[in-house]
Amino acid sequence: MLNSLKKSLKSLKTRVLLSALLMIFILLPIVGLIISNAYEKHMLASLKNELSAYSYSILAIIEVENNSLLMPEQLLETQFNVSQSGLYAVLTSSSATMQENTAHQLPSSPEKLWSSQSLLSPWPAENFQQPHLGESAFYQAQIAAQPHFVYSLSVSYGSEQQPLPMTLHIIKQQNDLTQMMAEFHRQLMLGLAGLMLVLLLIQYLWSLWTLKPLKTLQTELSDVEQGKSERLIGTYPTELHQVTEQLNLLLNAEQKQRQRYRNALSDLAHSLKTPLAVMQTQAALSPLTQEQLNIINAIIEYQLRKAQSAGQSSWYLGTAVAPIANKLIKSLEKIYRDKSLLFVVNITDECNFKGDEADLLEILGNLLDNACKAAKQEIQLEISHSSKNMMIIIEDDGAGIAPDLREEILQRGTRADTYQHGHGIGLAIVRDLVNSYQGSICIESSARLKGAKFTLNFPL
Repeated sequence: MLNSLKKSLKSLKTRVLLSALLMIFILLPIVGLIISNAYEKHMLASLKNELSAYSYSILAIIEVENNSLLMPEQLLETQFNVSQSGLYAVLTSSSATMQENTAHQLPSSPEKLWSSQSLLSPWPAENFQQPHLGESAFYQAQIAAQPHFVYSLSVSYGSEQQPLPMTLHIIKQQNDLTQMMAEFHRQLMLGLAGLMLVLLLIQYLWSLWTLKPLKTLQTELSDVEQGKSERLIGTYPTELHQVTEQLNLLLNAEQKQRQRYRNALSDLAHSLKTPLAVMQTQAALSPLTQEQLNIINAIIEYQLRKAQSAGQSSWYLGTAVAPIANKLIKSLEKIYRDKSLLFVVNITDECNFKGDEADLLEILGNLLDNACKAAKQEIQLEISHSSKNMMIIIEDDGAGIAPDLREEILQRGTRADTYQHGHGIGLAIVRDLVNSYQGSICIESSARLKGAKFTLNFPL
């Protein structure tokens, strides 16, 4: 699980999506919290202004005669006239001689002077704050076990000789504001959730579009690796343009270098074989000299084939295995027509050899030819591949190879058969080619056919 997570984190697509998720799920909740706090402050400020307006409307209709308070039976705001409407007004007595540092403290014995008709049950005057004369206070209070907002304003009526200080309290239940805030929070959460989903979809589509050049590059590199293409032909953004250009230059240089090697080796082979052919036509050659010339010719051919190996090349153009194997088998069926051999072939679809076609032809040709020489009736060829390796298995129903000879026959000049043709270098060529691709070769006895079994493993 941990390895899978580490592997996923190496993907650019995963990193882009994770960064988007972090931004969305961190920033949007913070934005939502800021909006919610701002809305709550705005609603409280609006409520304070509303209660302040109510207080001034009531103060405007207060009358005092003979130091007595006179209030009308009905107020202009109808909620003050409806019982239990949730909006209440209370006038309490206030001390005009409160000290400066006793703001918002209750006077010694405040008394209720008047209350609106909406207030049925009496509330103790001690529940309310008593601000300084001419000052106001906006606060929350628990009244009758219910949360309320209270706006208190201290004023004084009467004359200087006979002042009548009082505090007007405008009270409103929190239910309406609480319901409005709850509805606002619900709508805000739904909106943010919807916005998150939209942003996630946009970010996902954006990441697909942004990373599309990398996907195209991956596909083109796969085509080059499998031999379907020789260069990168896609149009890439500025950040990848230099990379793709350098890759194309590398591919072109590799192909030209390989072609120069092949041309030079072809010329060398021609220049060496011609003098050898002339020497071999001389009638006066002794059998020993003729044998040595044949050995020299075989050695030259072996060295040329070894030099042509593409196994150490920096770039491998993939080679389709099935066409080459089928072509070889058809040729061998004609060569060994007299033996009437049965070829059982099983090749995985789209199996590709990560190397040069000539090398694959050399490997399969040598092994299948040896199998045809040794086989009595049947030869089996199985080629499979996975994400990590490609495996070639060749079996025959011949006499097999003794265990003590299995390592020895891979050495140059050593033969385990008694055929008249050949110089014992075929399996050595196969060994060198397999080693050049960092592969392995194993010789065993076939459990199915009882003959020899060659297993070649090439890492991908």
